[in-house]
Amino acid sequence: MQIHYLSDQKSILNHFLMQIRHFEIQKDTMRFRKNMERIGEVMAYELSKTLEFESTKVPTPLGTKNTMTISNKVVLCAILRAGLALHTGFMNFFDDAENAFISAARTHGTSDILVEYQAMPAFKNKSLLLLDPMLATGHSLHAVYKQLTNHEQPKEIHICVVIAAPEGIAYLEQHLPNNIHLWVASLDNGLNNKNYIVPGIGDAGDLAYGIKL
Repeated sequence: MQIHYLSDQKSILNHFLMQIRHFEIQKDTMRFRKNMERIGEVMAYELSKTLEFESTKVPTPLGTKNTMTISNKVVLCAILRAGLALHTGFMNFFDDAENAFISAARTHGTSDILVEYQAMPAFKNKSLLLLDPMLATGHSLHAVYKQLTNHEQPKEIHICVVIAAPEGIAYLEQHLPNNIHLWVASLDNGLNNKNYIVPGIGDAGDLAYGIKL
């Protein structure tokens, strides 16, 4: 698996990461969602550098200009519900992309991941971007990968996470193909005995959309 760590660079990304972590700032749910969206925009920009481009001529009011445009057919797939704000950020940059949504939830009292709801276009031979703010154990993303690739194969897969634990990265490296790209905005210390990322941010879905039952 090819891993890209983004917060190692001096970038406005680190400012947005600081704000989603800050205990007081993250209490503003609208600001939290907006920062997740802005992090998605930065990640989309960085990821776009690895895609394929083709030459094109653009007509202007005074002539034509030779330029480049993305040739990949992109599908953005948000893992519900926490991935929705991040998804919006990616949509702001990949405005021609098709969009998909899939659920992944842990079965109560077990370590099993249940993938039930999905709504998505065909993605055979397309670039599939899986969007999930948190990579803790890696089990949810692995379950989603197995569900999506059961019937058709995309051209390439990019997994995009905001906060990751080393344990989750190691799990994905062990269970996913080597040609997958993993984009990590920020790497944390590890997991506690409840499999929460430390220092982390808390529950991204609750912070963005309210506490669930």
